[in-house]
Amino acid sequence: MDGRWPRWGADAGLVVLTFLPALLSQPYVDTSGPAWASLTVYEAVGVVALLLRRRLPATAFVVVFAALLAALVGSAGAGAKLSPLVFLPLAVLLYNLGNHGTSWRRTVSAVLGVTVLSVAGLWLNRMTTDSSDFQGGLDVLAALAPMPLAWAMGFAARTRQELLAAAERRAADARRAQALEAAQATQRERTRIAGEMHDVVAHSLTLLVVHAETLRARGGELPDWARAQVDGLAAAGRQSSGELRDLLRMLRDPADAVPLQPVPDLGELDALLDSHRAAGGMVELTMDVAPESVPEPVQLAVYRVVQEALVNARRHAPGAPVQVTVDGGNGGNGGELRCEVVNGRAVRQATAGAGIGLGLVSMEERVSALDGELTAGPTRDGGFRVTATMPWEHADA
Repeated sequence: MDGRWPRWGADAGLVVLTFLPALLSQPYVDTSGPAWASLTVYEAVGVVALLLRRRLPATAFVVVFAALLAALVGSAGAGAKLSPLVFLPLAVLLYNLGNHGTSWRRTVSAVLGVTVLSVAGLWLNRMTTDSSDFQGGLDVLAALAPMPLAWAMGFAARTRQELLAAAERRAADARRAQALEAAQATQRERTRIAGEMHDVVAHSLTLLVVHAETLRARGGELPDWARAQVDGLAAAGRQSSGELRDLLRMLRDPADAVPLQPVPDLGELDALLDSHRAAGGMVELTMDVAPESVPEPVQLAVYRVVQEALVNARRHAPGAPVQVTVDGGNGGNGGELRCEVVNGRAVRQATAGAGIGLGLVSMEERVSALDGELTAGPTRDGGFRVTATMPWEHADA
């Protein structure tokens, strides 16, 4: 609904409540033609001024006061009287002047103007009638005496509105300052974490890569199986260094979220499996979906799930065969993409204290971010199964 309708409705109701009482009470005061003529002209002017009261509060007040003065003096000169309720519009416009009259210069000018008009009206009233019954006196003064109270009520209402608006602005400023402080604190913490990760992890990882490259340089002195292991170690170190560099850069500056390294996808699963085989593991892949048809967020999630599952298999079940299955379901037609990694029973003794226990948590968070589900648990033959399902439609969105 157009926002103007409530205001027009309020204006119409105010016009009726302001001007109708004088019309209804006039027959009990004076039914002569001059009285009705003066009242009709006055109320016509008053209706127009009332509708313009918000835009021109001082002008509307002065115009209605002048119209009222002319009606009173004119009707008195003709020997007619008007209802005392003709002063009601003046009270309404005085309230409006206090509420909407933000310029003190215009308000003072309006008061001075009506004072001059009052003196002129009293002089004309004395000049146009000789009867004391129609000369303005205490009755007019009694009707005008409470009028300043209407202005004071309007001014008080405006002051309260300004105080409320100021309080709302202060509250909004406080909320913005609090949000800014929280964002700054978060960024400081991210920067601190990035510094700690750089000092603790990046240095050790760089040292690992340097040692691996040193061994590669002396590969002629190593047996064939050792050279393959060293090559895999150096490649894994370089990849981890690149990914860690991207992670630290994004931690320091979240706006700089574009990775320098290519984001892993399903096309790199073969290389990931080859690195597992180079480390002495056995793994087979079954994938019935074209990698290019899978949304990028799902490809990255599947890659990370397989990567972490293979790492867990090497840690906790060394030498065990691993089966990786990627099933596309209905291929984006309302189905789910399913990734399953199953390893058998360990062939050799697992390394004591291997891992930090956050691999499954990380996988679950990554899959849940795509509205997917991750399940993990032991199999009947002593192995371990990790299954991740992710909806196609959410990934496409």
